[in-house]
Amino acid sequence: MKPLILASSSPYRQTLLRQLGLDFIAEAPDIDETALTNEAPEALAQRLACHKARALKGRHPNALIIGSDQVAWCDGKQLNKPGNFDNALTQLQHSRGKTVTFYTGLCLYNSSDDSQQLSVESYRATFRSLSNNQLRSYLSREQPYDCAGSFKCEGLGISLFTSLAGDDPNTLIGLPLIRLTSMLCAAGLDPLASAE
Repeated sequence: MKPLILASSSPYRQTLLRQLGLDFIAEAPDIDETALTNEAPEALAQRLACHKARALKGRHPNALIIGSDQVAWCDGKQLNKPGNFDNALTQLQHSRGKTVTFYTGLCLYNSSDDSQQLSVESYRATFRSLSNNQLRSYLSREQPYDCAGSFKCEGLGISLFTSLAGDDPNTLIGLPLIRLTSMLCAAGLDPLASAE
């Protein structure tokens, strides 16, 4: 059986992948994540997911490598990981009362035969019209400065929304497990296969 590699240093993606009960190694790829001129968010998410997976081929020439990348998009603007309180507050102020679409690119790359399966999954989060005081309170309590869009939906961030919509809630956190499971099964690695 080929080893399974997660091309990510994200603790959130690692936690999600553990839910499938598969042994894997997580390694950070070293790629340039700069968007191309006029690159659509879906195209950016897919391209970066693919580049992340392929970046580890040299270290893992006979493996199944998972690459994933997320682009948050609101009102014609990309929302990045804020890094600090002020940037996070600006992002949440921009998003309030609006819908943010999260495009999560997914690539399962077989480094032994250079084949890949690609997908972009989307998930929409519609924000409540919150006051600046509410936004500041949220940020000071949860400090989601390493999260695109400046929130953690699996925590207190759920209180920011009027609705969430999409096929797989894991997409919002950064790793679409439903689609990934289908890809893994197609590659001969079924999470539900008997251990015997």
